[in-house]
Amino acid sequence: MSTGKVLLGVIAGAATGVLIGILFAPAKGSKTRKRITRKGEDYLDDMKDSFNELLDGFTEKIDKVKDEVSNFADKKLVKMEKLEKDAKQV
Repeated sequence: MSTGKVLLGVIAGAATGVLIGILFAPAKGSKTRKRITRKGEDYLDDMKDSFNELLDGFTEKIDKVKDEVSNFADKKLVKMEKLEKDAKQV
């Protein structure tokens, strides 16, 4: 199971637990709605942060692979140019 799925499951479970707790708490309806809204915004911010971290990780990996492929291609190009030069001299 991927880390993203586990993290999403934990966040969803926590959000569900908090929501159920708030709904069954003996508080006025307007206060309960405000609490739900606040908690929802907090969880949304947390999810955005987690998503951005995940996206940053993917971006770093993609950049690393691009650099490795570019370096590999450059080395092979230099080698091909050397072989062509050697072939012309023969």
